[in-house]
Amino acid sequence: QVQLVESGGGLVQPGGSLRLSCAASGILFNFYDMGWYRQAPGQQRELVATITSGRRATYADSVKGRFTIYRDNAKKTVYLQMNSLKPEDTAVYYCNANRGGSNRWGQGTLVTVSS
Repeated sequence: QVQLVESGGGLVQPGGSLRLSCAASGILFNFYDMGWYRQAPGQQRELVATITSGRRATYADSVKGRFTIYRDNAKKTVYLQMNSLKPEDTAVYYCNANRGGSNRWGQGTLVTVSS
């Protein structure tokens, strides 16, 4: 059974940092491209960052220079380090695992950036 379990969300002040984690099970993690998406209230889900099985990372323009995606294949975990957070980063963040068009999603973790 495939499971992606996100953790690390919470309330943070503007300018603060959070690290999200996504632990995977039931997949050959090393072979999957992994990603983080987010969905703010009333908006569509959008791509935040992806990292391929070969560790090539891409980012949405809105988070470049502030967020870093990385993976630990031994722990079957992908991380999203978020720095210099802004109120507009407030959203539910979802972990995604993709291989050959087969997509898996986590349940999401809420990040709220507010003073």
